[in-house]
Amino acid sequence: MLLGGLLSPLTGTGTKVSDEEETDDTSCSTATNGTTNNQKALNSNGKSTGDDINQPHESAFLSAADPVTPVESTRSSVNGIDGYGAIAPPGNFVKHMESVSNLPPIFPVDGPGFFPDYDYDMVGTLNRTHSILRMQHLEEESPKSCIKPTLRKTHLSFWEDAMNFTEGSIPQSIVIALCIGTVCGVAAFLYYSILFAALEFIWHTLPELYIIGKWSENLYVLWIPIVGFTMALLTGLTVVFLGEPGDLAYTIKCVHEKAYISMNHVVPMVCASMFSILGGGSLGPEAPLVAICAALGGFVSRRVFKQRSRNVVRKHTLMGMAGALAAFFGSPLGGSLFALEVNSRFGIEYFEHTVEAIFSGEVCLVVFRALSGLPIGSIWIIAKPTLASANPVDVLTGAFIGLLGAGVAACFSSLHFKVMDVFGNMGLLVNSRAVYRGLLGGSVIVLLGMLIPHTMFWGEFEFQTIATMAPAANLEFIRPTSGLIGFEMDSGWKALIVGIAKIIAISFTVAGGYRGGFIFPFFAAGAAFGRALTSVFPGIPVQLACLCFAASINVSITRTCLSSSIILCYLSGEQQAMPGVLAASLVSLFATSYMPFIKTQIVRSDLDSSLFYMKGRDKGLQDSYNDLEAL
Repeated sequence: MLLGGLLSPLTGTGTKVSDEEETDDTSCSTATNGTTNNQKALNSNGKSTGDDINQPHESAFLSAADPVTPVESTRSSVNGIDGYGAIAPPGNFVKHMESVSNLPPIFPVDGPGFFPDYDYDMVGTLNRTHSILRMQHLEEESPKSCIKPTLRKTHLSFWEDAMNFTEGSIPQSIVIALCIGTVCGVAAFLYYSILFAALEFIWHTLPELYIIGKWSENLYVLWIPIVGFTMALLTGLTVVFLGEPGDLAYTIKCVHEKAYISMNHVVPMVCASMFSILGGGSLGPEAPLVAICAALGGFVSRRVFKQRSRNVVRKHTLMGMAGALAAFFGSPLGGSLFALEVNSRFGIEYFEHTVEAIFSGEVCLVVFRALSGLPIGSIWIIAKPTLASANPVDVLTGAFIGLLGAGVAACFSSLHFKVMDVFGNMGLLVNSRAVYRGLLGGSVIVLLGMLIPHTMFWGEFEFQTIATMAPAANLEFIRPTSGLIGFEMDSGWKALIVGIAKIIAISFTVAGGYRGGFIFPFFAAGAAFGRALTSVFPGIPVQLACLCFAASINVSITRTCLSSSIILCYLSGEQQAMPGVLAASLVSLFATSYMPFIKTQIVRSDLDSSLFYMKGRDKGLQDSYNDLEAL
């Protein structure tokens, strides 16, 4: 065979990350592609662009065993295109291939170009090889300024790469992933331990010591506004005095533009997110952990291992993000994929970092779960028995629910932008007025929590109560669980009320400047809408309705089609629901493709240069790419 091995992708960039000290830059630098964010975007104002670095393409190369010497090839002018997998003009092409590979001709030298009796598989192989040789030759002949250095994942041998600690190599990735996974696992454990100790103290211990049995029972509900407004005040003060904590949108923006998140955001994020969650806001720990571990991953890369290549630093930042979500969700594959998917609007665009990020997520999961003593497995039981099998009707049902979920997400998006307009018109979106912003948002959160206790907190523990329509007494944190009016979600209409109220609570939590993630909150809202749907269509399995609605709403907002499906089915222990849930995710993703919510989710600016071929090297190489596109 002419090709002695598989075509091997190359990754990396010659662009270096600045050695300058980190500053508290609340806005990453603007790139050249001119993408502008909507000022009403979720948690993000101002401009957001992709990485303005033109990385070299992930070209293919022939293995060392191939006795092929790149030679000059000429443009075809007759019957066909000398492109990737196309039938080339036989005359010059076959002569050329004979000259470089000593292979006999497989069609007449002067033939017309298309011959039904010939081995077209071999023709395709020869064409691909010809394109590779042409690109190699043109790059060798191009000025050095036109070619940027590349970083291969494999250079010489595993041992030599390990001994040299070659930048971007597999041995280096393994070592750094182990370090980042361990560091982020410890950080996640510390965050988790402090958060849940504070939740237990504020919502359980203090009421038992000073309220229950000492206040009139009718006054127990006042504990909700006491804690809620106190934490709203502390959240605002954190932003004023400690600085901008950032959020998920800002984290994504920095991944695209700088490849790392400044460590200056870690302490403000820890404090602001803790106060936000303790106050019962409808945002969870997932986004703060992503931001914190992303900053730690970039710090380990740049400061400990002295990495300077931007795409290599980005890989290590993504390792931190993947570790945070893998540890938090308890699903190493789903959590890691979420960290990769959430940066873009339509699939994983930083695909070259997928395997290393998942490996780091696995390491972080082990460290976090071992330290915390938490099991690795499902946490919800929606109904017994679990779904025994799946069928085509489940897929169609999931697709239908996906459309409904996309509609709910569109309504939420419209509502949220209007709420942000109100806060903006009041001048509350500047950090100097963060206290007033927090108190206004906290007012709605507290009011909804007093009337409908199911809307409080981020929904990880409330999901079980909502999906099973269990008594409010089973709610994990809020005290008193009955709220002001003794609300119980015991019918389809009340389930619909809970879903709508949860959506409103999420919007005002975000608008109020609270910090946290909205993955579990959307899951909880979806479970409520799913229960409402089953009251109208009782033939739909409860598990399928809740999970499909939860997936479709979350995917419409976060654009995480694959990971959301995996996480939901994993946490519920409903593997047979996967076909339907995935169908709901895909349909909602397509249905909301033109409804971007997180404005910093942009197309990767160097995406073309990460593929097998790219545009813009030099004129000769561009001609080859034009031929390929003509196919």
